[in-house]
Amino acid sequence: MKLRTMPVAILLTLLVLVLAAYGWPGIRTASAASTNQGLPVLSKNAFGFMDLRVEQLAASMSSKNFTLVNVHVPDQGSLPNTDVSIPFDQIKGSLDKLPGKDAPIVVYCRSGGMSVQVAATLAAAGYTKIYELKGGFNAWKAAGHDLLNK
Repeated sequence: MKLRTMPVAILLTLLVLVLAAYGWPGIRTASAASTNQGLPVLSKNAFGFMDLRVEQLAASMSSKNFTLVNVHVPDQGSLPNTDVSIPFDQIKGSLDKLPGKDAPIVVYCRSGGMSVQVAATLAAAGYTKIYELKGGFNAWKAAGHDLLNK
């Protein structure tokens, strides 16, 4: 019986070593925390864009190398360093205001409803590095960050 369980134990040990070396699927490790032009590398959701938390965006602002887009209407303020404001319902007709489809873009609105629609629209249009700020500028303010008023 001992001989029979020995190969299973060896296989389990090898599996653990491989997972430790390459990271457990779905869990980010320190080695997997590399960045993409200042933004964290995240898994895409079912709609093809990445959900970005306030603290992740705040940490990326000092080395900002992405386009920050406010899609909220009516204008109720914006995050510092916002590059462009495009009403969420006009995004399809305003693609010329955005960088190329492989450039990182962060979209936000007041609470997330409008920016989720925009992020899904952009992902469906072939944009590959779309981030959506979870909770919008309400979450940004609640975390103690400044908001620029209109």
